[in-house]
Amino acid sequence: MLRSTNDLIDCTISATDGPIGRVRDCYFDDETWGVRYLVVDTGTWLSSRKVLIPPSTIVTPNWAKQLLSVRMTRQQVEDSPNIDTDRPVSRQHERTLLKHYDYPCYWNGSAPLNASAAIHDDQHLRSSEAMTKYHIRASEGHLGHVAGLLFDETWKIRYIIANTSDWWMGHEVLLTSR
Repeated sequence: MLRSTNDLIDCTISATDGPIGRVRDCYFDDETWGVRYLVVDTGTWLSSRKVLIPPSTIVTPNWAKQLLSVRMTRQQVEDSPNIDTDRPVSRQHERTLLKHYDYPCYWNGSAPLNASAAIHDDQHLRSSEAMTKYHIRASEGHLGHVAGLLFDETWKIRYIIANTSDWWMGHEVLLTSR
């Protein structure tokens, strides 16, 4: 079944020992089109701390209740490395985060986590929220804008939802992500 990345926004993330926070965005790899992280706001109205949670930690999503339970404790999330989610996430930040959660690097499974010189630090993570501001052009000119992304149960983005209201009387069409 396909889900929109928009469905993730405001979902509650629950650890094995209680709620963590709410999803504010998700980051995907623009080469593989795989969702790599959920951006979760763990703060209150007075303070805000955003953390990155890999979707591979989600047990079984309860879409009706907007609840995503994860295989980690609140302490694991609290102890996770600080990452400024308002700036691009570097591979060095990802290595630190993945090492904290004891996950392998997805971009080169054979490279050790501390081999910063051996791995090219090119950044391929993109924000789904930021992408909804992108304009789409066809060979004839402006087609519309990105309205959302559809992903499958493996967290791979399969389609881009294109809003063509500027061009074709308010239709939304699906474009393949590859």
